[in-house]
Amino acid sequence: MVRADLAAAQAGAWAALGTAGTWWTGAERVAIAAETRHAAGCSLCAARKQALSPYGVAGAHDSLGVLPPAAIEAIHRIRTDSGRLSQAWYRQVVDAGLGEGHYVELLSVVAIVTAVDTFDRAAGFAVRPLPEPGGGLPSRTTPAGAKPGLGWMPMLAPADRQPEDPDLYRNRMGGNVQLALSLVPNAMIQFWDMFESMYLENPAMRDFGREYRAISHPQIEMLAARVAALNQCVY
Repeated sequence: MVRADLAAAQAGAWAALGTAGTWWTGAERVAIAAETRHAAGCSLCAARKQALSPYGVAGAHDSLGVLPPAAIEAIHRIRTDSGRLSQAWYRQVVDAGLGEGHYVELLSVVAIVTAVDTFDRAAGFAVRPLPEPGGGLPSRTTPAGAKPGLGWMPMLAPADRQPEDPDLYRNRMGGNVQLALSLVPNAMIQFWDMFESMYLENPAMRDFGREYRAISHPQIEMLAARVAALNQCVY
């Protein structure tokens, strides 16, 4: 049985996939979600994953053919070989026409789909259908306080948030891992609202006097460390 707050958080993030975002329409966001699932069976990605370097294997992705090539490359690499992404690769896909805001929102969608699909598979649930895309246009707004320098893309630190920006940090400390999606605040909120239900809310992470889940803090961190190692996450 799934906790009510976790089920609600996943359902909310899933429904949001079909709504217009900051840089992508609802239909495009659903296409990103579909391509994320499709990437798992891509023969080029499989060959690159086995190679010493992904750049040593040429070819074309097995794609659904809906999104532009730079988006396809980003989705497939993030989904299948995220541990070997580089800043040079990031600049290549951005300069190929994807754009930094588009990339960050795409990353949020890929992360949500991967997390929910992995959870459903582990729990023995059926693959949930993708949401129907809604109408509306992307807002195409960039936070005025977003600054380059910390990571590959500009980020919006808590101190630089303006009154017109969504309340993306709330009780979050604004660590580097939270800053990663901050160039597109709503994309960050959609991911983190779901992520914290799947893991722990920020204050609970360091509240070692109380256990919030069925397993303890050390058990949670052991699982997280093992998954990070398997995914080649060096953060």
